[in-house]
Amino acid sequence: MKKTFKLILVLMLSLTLVFGLTAPIQAASDTAVSNVVNYSTDVIYQIVTDRFVDGNTSNNPTGDLYDPTHTSLKKYFGGDWQGIINKINDGYLTGMGVTAIWISQPVENIYAVLPDSTFGGSTSYHGYWARDFKRTNPYFGSFTDFQNLINTAHAHNIKVIIDFAPNHTSPASETDPTYAENGRLYDNGTLLGGYTNDTNGYFHHYGGTDFSSYEDGIYRNLFDLADLNQQNSTIDSYLKSAIKVWLDMGIDGIRLDAVKHMPFGWQKNFMDSILSYRPVFTFGEWFLGTNEIDANNTYFANESGMSLLDFRFSQKVRQVFRDNTDTMYGLDSMIQSTASDYNFINDMVTFIDNHDMDRFYNGGSTRPVEQALAFTLTSRGVPAIYYGTEQYMTGNGDPYNRAMMTSFNTSTTAYNVIKKLAPLRKSNPAIAYGTTQQRWINNDVYIYERKFGNNVALVAINRNLSTSYNITGLYTALPAGTYTDVLGGLLNGNSISVASDGSVTPFTLSAGEVAVWQYVSSSNSPLIGHVGPTMTKAGQTITIDGRGFGTTSGQVLFGSTAGTIVSWDDTEVKVKVPSVTPGKYNISLKTSSGATSNTYNNINILTGNQICVRFVVNNASTVYGENVYLTGNVAELGNWDTSKAIGPMFNQVVYQYPTWYYDVSVPAGTTIQFKFIKKNGNTITWEGGSNHTYTVPSSGTGTVIVNWQQ
Repeated sequence: MKKTFKLILVLMLSLTLVFGLTAPIQAASDTAVSNVVNYSTDVIYQIVTDRFVDGNTSNNPTGDLYDPTHTSLKKYFGGDWQGIINKINDGYLTGMGVTAIWISQPVENIYAVLPDSTFGGSTSYHGYWARDFKRTNPYFGSFTDFQNLINTAHAHNIKVIIDFAPNHTSPASETDPTYAENGRLYDNGTLLGGYTNDTNGYFHHYGGTDFSSYEDGIYRNLFDLADLNQQNSTIDSYLKSAIKVWLDMGIDGIRLDAVKHMPFGWQKNFMDSILSYRPVFTFGEWFLGTNEIDANNTYFANESGMSLLDFRFSQKVRQVFRDNTDTMYGLDSMIQSTASDYNFINDMVTFIDNHDMDRFYNGGSTRPVEQALAFTLTSRGVPAIYYGTEQYMTGNGDPYNRAMMTSFNTSTTAYNVIKKLAPLRKSNPAIAYGTTQQRWINNDVYIYERKFGNNVALVAINRNLSTSYNITGLYTALPAGTYTDVLGGLLNGNSISVASDGSVTPFTLSAGEVAVWQYVSSSNSPLIGHVGPTMTKAGQTITIDGRGFGTTSGQVLFGSTAGTIVSWDDTEVKVKVPSVTPGKYNISLKTSSGATSNTYNNINILTGNQICVRFVVNNASTVYGENVYLTGNVAELGNWDTSKAIGPMFNQVVYQYPTWYYDVSVPAGTTIQFKFIKKNGNTITWEGGSNHTYTVPSSGTGTVIVNWQQ
């Protein structure tokens, strides 16, 4: 084991010289694609970089890291950024209608091969075992290669999203420093520290999580991965500077791994640092099981400043179309409940499978795949297609669901379903921004309507592959006329006729059929469809998308206060946030002719730049059903409103009962006042004494420890 580890170190030094892993000194050229904060009009294509295309064989690994036969499923297969460039240039991605790609974490990963009797050794091909967040994975390419990927994608109007995993480094052992690379973290080539003998406190050392509680999952290790301590000022600074390396390269979005397993307060302040530096669309991974609804998940999506992968959507689609364990009533219920729960439903990233799930297709008829894709592409949110789904790839569980791309056949039905429906997200605002209304339903049939102003899309799906249904009594907002299927009969759809009262002439929806009918209005009253970022500060610029704004500047109101217009056209307005009292605001728009739009709600205006502070209170004894919360005199602490207090606080891992703690994002360099309260249902018990005061650091992180005041 020790000899192997020495060889690995030699290999690492060689790679540094050969591939040029050092972070670039200057920022990349600012090649732009339209509106990086709004993805409602986009279709994302998720790529496991190593498993897509080997475009440059000279950067392939050697020895035990690599399997050129693509059979040892946890070794590198050779896919790289040049391979993705090739598939952009040859039209495979653009031909399918893809407008954004989400690629594996691009940072340098460990070079060790972990012992694994089942798969013959596990490697970091997936990108999640980072060693240096400021250098590239040489097996994917150099910084020059990455810049070429950005430039090529942007030249084809494709946005680039990177995976980023600040929760952890690599597999590690507390007692064996020779295990793999033992979680070692490097700062552009300089060793910061490893998991064993971690005297600087860069990592958590509370053992592995048993997933028994939200707190347990945050502060304990995920499996054997060395869990980074983001509350450590060095780690906080490192991660914020590392993401800027990639923002400077010109990335358009970030997918944050394992957000359920990092402190909410740190992630909110991390998002503030990103949005203050270069605002990009960011969405996190918070896994939810089948039929699972988690209040912490909903709170995170609504309050963190980032969106989430929509697992409630994914799990229900899989139940209905793949596993037949629920009906169309369950699908409709999910659409309605998520629209109610999530404040920014059009930012939720929808999908039917990904690298952590069984692939959607599991043999037999391909129609369920095509139906699930059609539903996802015409539903609210931001659709993400997992590489190979359009080629009907199969595989249950890791690593079988991450095989090498099998084909680039542009004639599959699934490919062409995506090709025909993806453009609707840009051409018809009802698809990108519209509300959803169920128009006709039974166990097998779901006919739903998307509507945004006068723009309408009507979608009919019959999941039953052997039974047709007569559709009578159907009404729609489509204007009177005859409408052809947007899919052109690809999934057996036909035309429909609509009368002046909105009634649809009865028709037969054949077995397995999917049809999409639409109307795009040439004139619109002002209607806001999207605002981003949803977390901002006075003086920052936000973007408003929609229809009917006109071409002459009007006003954008934050409550009743107008912002400063930066740019204005009929579908997009940029405006600077005015100096208003921090808190949540409803935004509306007034055109130059005096027409007023709808309101877009819950835009969070922060007090100022954010810092993560750990609040700790000792001797806060409680009775059964009672929990401790934090409130204070700034918006980030709820402005003394107990319904907006932070918590419930934790008391099991870092500190134990009756000591309670929570990591909170608060305004930097500000002297704040705060108190702790106890909640038991509707009963509130305030801490006694005077308000606690604390001056938040201007940088880094902070900790404040007080005693509960009787």
